[in-house]
Amino acid sequence: IVAHGESVIPLKDVDLLPPIIKPDKVACVGLNYSGHCDEQNIPHPKEPMFFSKFASCIVGPHDNIELPPISHSVDWEVELAVVIGRKAKAIRTDQAHDHIFGYTIAQDISARDWQKERNRGQFLLGKSMDTFCPLGPVVVTKNKVDPNNLNIKSWVNGKPRQDGNTSEMIFKVDFLVSYLSQIVTLYPGDIILTGTPAGVGMHRSPPQFLQKGDVLESEIEGIGRLR
Repeated sequence: IVAHGESVIPLKDVDLLPPIIKPDKVACVGLNYSGHCDEQNIPHPKEPMFFSKFASCIVGPHDNIELPPISHSVDWEVELAVVIGRKAKAIRTDQAHDHIFGYTIAQDISARDWQKERNRGQFLLGKSMDTFCPLGPVVVTKNKVDPNNLNIKSWVNGKPRQDGNTSEMIFKVDFLVSYLSQIVTLYPGDIILTGTPAGVGMHRSPPQFLQKGDVLESEIEGIGRLR
């Protein structure tokens, strides 16, 4: 098709939707990169900490992030997202690979005031505001990338903000899928955000948050870039 120029539309002429729409679950792991723990001067966790985002906050890889008037501390977190391919319940770590379809890029956008100070410290509202989960641009099948060794980066207005590698994950992908499957059944299309490396705005000195007109870009080796 490409060689013959058939059915080819330039990327600039289309709006990419998120590659996964309306999953049953959007599960997220906090404090899963050694550098992210170190920048907060907190010990590495002994077991994973999960929270969730409403699926309604998913947007496409080039869509705008809406800054909610009720928050003044909207932050970025580039993350490798696991896409479940087969139903999984109480599976072993060595079985997890068989239940994964592939990987994509997510931004776990966070209203830090609502995450940390409002809603009695529960993460859900601060993580789930409209447009707070850009996703894409593609899902790369699991045989194409090594999830434990991918460069992962973000920029704000062209300036580097995060520069890490998924090898820094404290809990690896197979363990996370197995662990979560002990608690809930995972279904095809479910998404697991696996944590973020150091460099988020909240822990910069001084703290830095997203402003109207900023351009946030996020990239993971072998998958692509959000903008």
